[in-house]
Amino acid sequence: QKGKVSKNPNKNISFKQRTQAFLEPFTLDVFISKRFVSASLTHRVTSKQVAVAGTNSKDIKAVLQSRSDIPACLAIGRILAERAREADVYTAVYTPRERDKFEGKIRAVVQSLIDNGIDVKVYLD
Repeated sequence: QKGKVSKNPNKNISFKQRTQAFLEPFTLDVFISKRFVSASLTHRVTSKQVAVAGTNSKDIKAVLQSRSDIPACLAIGRILAERAREADVYTAVYTPRERDKFEGKIRAVVQSLIDNGIDVKVYLD
């Protein structure tokens, strides 16, 4: 027999899961390695990056002494906030990855965004 295809594919998905991407459309993604720091704001529905900042770019690389310490994280947060405001983005959602802890460098990037006018909701599971 053929497997039945559900007429309503969203039947088992809660209302919150269906509407969350539209109510809070922008997500913050922070990547920190031993050599550099990068952060981006992405639109959930269209998956387009609205604002990007990283310590590997030429303009930022020349100014910083180290590309992976706390002052570099603060600078990335400040620059990302400026670029987000240019793109008319004032709110974002940050959910840390499973292996990431919300402390140290990641917290510095998020706090710098908040200090520079971007409202960031942090969801810790």
